[in-house]
Amino acid sequence: MVELKSDFVPVGEVSADERSRMAFGKAGVHRDDRYAVAVNAEGEILLTPLVSIPRRELLVWDDEGIRAALVRGLEHSSKDETSEGGDFTRYAEEEHSLEDENASAEPRS
Repeated sequence: MVELKSDFVPVGEVSADERSRMAFGKAGVHRDDRYAVAVNAEGEILLTPLVSIPRRELLVWDDEGIRAALVRGLEHSSKDETSEGGDFTRYAEEEHSLEDENASAEPRS
C-alpha cells in the first residue's frame, strides 16, 4: 500500500483509459465539478475543488464595502425589514443609452 501524506484517506484505485482520462466517482466527484490540478516532483496529483463565479460578480469579493452592504441587505431581507423601492426600469434604459453614446463616441480604427 502507498504511504499517504497529511490527512488523505484512500478511496480506491483508478486507471487511465485510452484517452488518458480517469473516473473519480469513488472520491465523490460529480459531473461538472471543477478542480484546480497540481502535480509535485514525485508525480502526486492534488485536486482542489473550485467554484467559478461570473466576472460581473467578482467585484463583490474584491470590494469589502460592497460585500458588507450586500450582507446587510440580506440580513434586512431575512428579517423582513425591507421596503418597496419602486420601478427601476428607467435606470436600466438610461444605462443602455449611455453605453450606446459611449460606443458611438469611441474612435474607430
